[in-house]
Amino acid sequence: MRNDKAPADTDEAGAVSASEELLFGGQLQYDMGWNAHHGAWLGLSLWSMARDLPRLVATSVRLAALADRRALRTVAAAEISSGITQAISLVAVNAVLARLLASGTVPARITHALPALLTVAVAGMVRALCTAASTAATGALEPRVQRVATERYLTLVAAVELKAIEDDEFHRLLDSASWGAESARRMVKYTTNVVNSLISLIAAAGVLTVLHPVLLPLLLLMTVPSAWGAMAKARRRYISFHRFVQHARAAQLLTRLMIEQSAAAELRLHGVGPWLLRHFRGMADTTEREQDRLARQDARTGLLAATATGAATAATFGVLGLLLWTGAMALSVGGTAVLAIRSGSASLRRSVLEISDMHQESLFVGDYERLCTEAERRATPTDGVDLPDHAEIRFEKVSFTYPGKNDPALADIDLVLPAGKTIALVGSNGSGKTTLVKLLCGLYAPDSGRIWWGEVDSVTASRAQIYDRVATLAQDFYRWPFTARVNIGIGRPVDPFDDDELLEAARFAGADDVITELPNGLGTLLSRGYKGGQQISGGQWQRLGFARTHFRQGRVLVADEPTSALDPKAEQRTFDQIRALADQGQTVVLVTHRLHSVRHADTIVVLDHGRIAEHGTFDQLMDPVTGTGAFRDAYLLQSSAYQHTLPAQANRLSADQPAGDSL
Repeated sequence: MRNDKAPADTDEAGAVSASEELLFGGQLQYDMGWNAHHGAWLGLSLWSMARDLPRLVATSVRLAALADRRALRTVAAAEISSGITQAISLVAVNAVLARLLASGTVPARITHALPALLTVAVAGMVRALCTAASTAATGALEPRVQRVATERYLTLVAAVELKAIEDDEFHRLLDSASWGAESARRMVKYTTNVVNSLISLIAAAGVLTVLHPVLLPLLLLMTVPSAWGAMAKARRRYISFHRFVQHARAAQLLTRLMIEQSAAAELRLHGVGPWLLRHFRGMADTTEREQDRLARQDARTGLLAATATGAATAATFGVLGLLLWTGAMALSVGGTAVLAIRSGSASLRRSVLEISDMHQESLFVGDYERLCTEAERRATPTDGVDLPDHAEIRFEKVSFTYPGKNDPALADIDLVLPAGKTIALVGSNGSGKTTLVKLLCGLYAPDSGRIWWGEVDSVTASRAQIYDRVATLAQDFYRWPFTARVNIGIGRPVDPFDDDELLEAARFAGADDVITELPNGLGTLLSRGYKGGQQISGGQWQRLGFARTHFRQGRVLVADEPTSALDPKAEQRTFDQIRALADQGQTVVLVTHRLHSVRHADTIVVLDHGRIAEHGTFDQLMDPVTGTGAFRDAYLLQSSAYQHTLPAQANRLSADQPAGDSL
């Protein structure tokens, strides 16, 4: 049953908690729209459950068939056989009672009942074997179904556009749908139990119908209250989960931060631990109030359902007693009817509860299916026009605005990136440098304008080919918690990696000494917290990142603040290597705040508030006549800081060196 301590209902808990307001900037709870019609929705739950049963079973069967058809066939055969043997057993029991209650001597009656008794025994053995076979096959199916479901949604999510991942609504759906694979696993067992219970119910109902038709509707009447109660509880908890799924994730974040390695030092130095714990209690208080609310409502629902079930049971056995009293039913038939009623009511009650559980899990599987559908709709195109081998890249009147923003991140950008040249993008934070790079790499499509690769529009081009042409070296590149071998080779993920090629890439990037110092070389795990895991410095990571980028061998190199963690010597070496790549025909796009490093770029582009303020060579931008002063002023400001910190002797030695090249 899924709730996992969902946070509180603000209708009862009051305004948003102080912790939620302070830490997350406001309420993380959602009005799903149908909460206003909560009562009406629950009133239709029983009908919805019956109406949706075929679809739910079909969903479970479809996933099971994808996972293991042989196990699925075993389960189906075993459950059908089990139901048939139960029906045979009830008919045989009726024959036994008829023989035992017939006239004649006791030995004669027992002798006449022996064949029927033998049938009951054999049916019981067969049913036990069927149950064992079904249990074994179901146990094999469950993990396979979860794997198949997980692979499907991860495959689809990994292929969506970057804009979808950054979309809050898509991420909220992802939060909820992530339970779907686990729910799909549980649905296998619930479906098996439902099929078992329904077959048993059909067997008991068939016997009751033969014995006396009036008993069948009374059997159904006994189960309606418990069905209503189970569905009411399931729907209520599903609503609670959905409204507060992000609140629950935020509360769990606080517990993770207490043990997060990257936060450990500051957590201790600044005394953050007790502060976080106080806010954890604030978030948990909201959670506990919600649990109290659900428990009270469940108790009221359970009491009403139990009262109604008791009344229906009394009425059923009252009718049965009346039939026996008036002689409308023989005593042997009455005994069989009691057994059938008990078996049928147990099967029906079990069916309702299992269907309720399956229905609840199916709600999460439904979220999972909606995520898959949405991910397919927002998937990165897999086809497109082939790109030319070597061509310049042109931005024509390109504009782009992030979702939820009013001001454009880029506006009317006209820019040419010649093949085999170095283009430097500079500008203040928020000027649009990173956004321009993301459009160049194909991670975003422009809202207006065109990006041309030769004569091919990037919108119609093969996205896979765009990705393949680009290698990136970003300041915040991902540090994979795997071995050094993987952290370099993942730039071009293949199996197996060629260690000679990896080491060559490491040497080019100056990361060979990092590999040499690791206890197991390329096989060293770069993640503390696991056996044998090592921790390396930010500068060492940056060199490994450069090795990863070089190993990728992209025709366009995008270097976004590639030396932020390097010492001056390593920084200069990295820039020299980047210039060497351009000399070898690779197009280099260099994004940096360190203006001394762009001196040798073929073109420098200065961005300001999403627009190009000026562009040209270093000499053109530094010239008071041809430049606007935007680049020149920033360059002189940085270089003056370096000059004032140099000793007098160093100033004399570097008199012939431009000030900005001191690094």
